[in-house]
Amino acid sequence: MNDPLVYLNGVMTPLSEAKISVLDRGFIFGDGIYEVIPVYGRKMFRADQHLARLFRSLDAIGISNPHSKEEWLALIAKVMDAHEADDQMVYLQITRGVAKRAHAYPKDVTPTVFIMTNPIVMPSAEAREHGVACVSMEDLRWLHCEIKSISLLGNVFAAQNAAEHGVTETIQFRNGYLTEASSSNVWIVKDGVLMGPPKDNQILEGIRYALIEEICAAKNIPFKACRITRDEVFAADEVMLSSATKEVLAVVKLDDQTIGNGLPGPIYKQLYAAYQLAKAA
Repeated sequence: MNDPLVYLNGVMTPLSEAKISVLDRGFIFGDGIYEVIPVYGRKMFRADQHLARLFRSLDAIGISNPHSKEEWLALIAKVMDAHEADDQMVYLQITRGVAKRAHAYPKDVTPTVFIMTNPIVMPSAEAREHGVACVSMEDLRWLHCEIKSISLLGNVFAAQNAAEHGVTETIQFRNGYLTEASSSNVWIVKDGVLMGPPKDNQILEGIRYALIEEICAAKNIPFKACRITRDEVFAADEVMLSSATKEVLAVVKLDDQTIGNGLPGPIYKQLYAAYQLAKAA
């Protein structure tokens, strides 16, 4: 569809006709949050977890949730049903709304609600088979990364850094410790143990974080959430990315240094296979 239908403030409208005020605080201040939900076979994947994170983010920045869980699900389904693709990526954005420009929160403002969806684009078969390359940089973002905020300039810089180097992602470090990539959580494997950074304010807890924990428990893969040094990342047997669009993806090169034996490893293969089963459930 060249001009897909989207939802904006109670109305389904062609994307080309969707308009907001220039005084919307999302436009002026980046004052809002967003969520991205993958859809497989017209069925939302882990919708409960995505909506729970949406609600946490709204609460964290003091925006009143404009809809109940059931209402959100109905609105998302309405947008999904307007599109031909069976596999989609639903994008939701809620801003504080329209008000006179002033930094402090305005009172009695109606949030702006926007929902759109696009066909999901997954990593190529080559990327799955051979893994991908990444670069690293210092994490210069703010200290509330646990909020899924639309204020993403730091993530944009990291993604641009990857694009300029012709690689898949930028893996970030803060004060010598692993945080996350521009739009992915990052995992390492050493001696058969899968490790990820703690779920704190320095990372956005991806919905796949809990899923990977569940898979590890079911497959008896040792898992540990802990601080991971830069040296430990480069010395890892395996490095992986996870996100809604990447699912789980092996990293085989970082800053021109080969990770492990330079091929996707056995833990990655177990996680990816189990992820596909979870999608089909």
